[in-house]
Amino acid sequence: MARIDFLGTGNAFAPHGRLHALAIIDKQIIIDAPPTLIFQLRKAKIDTASIKHILFTHWHADHTFGFPFFLLERKYISDAEGDKNLTIHLRPNGKFFLTNLCNLGFPRSLEDDYDDVAEWNESEKSTLSGTDWKFERFAVCHTPETDPHGYELTHENGFVLLHCGDSGPCEEIELRAGKADVIVLEMGMPDIGNFPHHHTPKDIISFSKRFPNKLILVTHNYASSKGRLEGFQTPVLPNGIHQLEDGDFLIIRDNGTFKLGNIDIQ
Repeated sequence: MARIDFLGTGNAFAPHGRLHALAIIDKQIIIDAPPTLIFQLRKAKIDTASIKHILFTHWHADHTFGFPFFLLERKYISDAEGDKNLTIHLRPNGKFFLTNLCNLGFPRSLEDDYDDVAEWNESEKSTLSGTDWKFERFAVCHTPETDPHGYELTHENGFVLLHCGDSGPCEEIELRAGKADVIVLEMGMPDIGNFPHHHTPKDIISFSKRFPNKLILVTHNYASSKGRLEGFQTPVLPNGIHQLEDGDFLIIRDNGTFKLGNIDIQ
């Protein structure tokens, strides 16, 4: 059995009731490192030393600014002996960006140890050692300067999760969606204009019509958490589209069937 926990579901503005978007797989693999990362892990009672892999989608602050805090906490507290393995999966030049971020945030606290505390993997596809998962990275449509990518994650039982990072509608997602069991899309903007680098509710609805038999999970939401009166209100979307809330989780059984929380999907 595998499990994916959504420890945060908000966009860069952290709407009311939502922390920055963060998914963790089997309590070992995290996708991105938002500013609220340490708090989110502690709230979920997950130790930083238990994280074996970090998959970075792009370089925006709400996806990377928690990384220096993660390395600092791991080096000096949770893995002070340095005997836990960590692999950071990222695009070329990503190491330069992240290490500079650490040097700026915590001068002389981390810079001598970057190759000791982690392995830096720039491969576009890889097996995630010590887990039951492998991935293939693919380009998506987002702010070009951030080198945006998504991840097609495959469990050893054949289950396929398409995590699209931050992306507006794009051809690569369309090409991969057909073989995915679950598709995670961001919805960073409301229907108030043209936003090619983000999905809006109309874009999500249009996508669901093209892939009616797929489970679509919406994260990186611009709207406040369900039931909150502040900010943008949660839009009404068709059945089959689930707007995730912080703390939601997906269970994947050994036979490849799955459920969202206590709701059987397949």
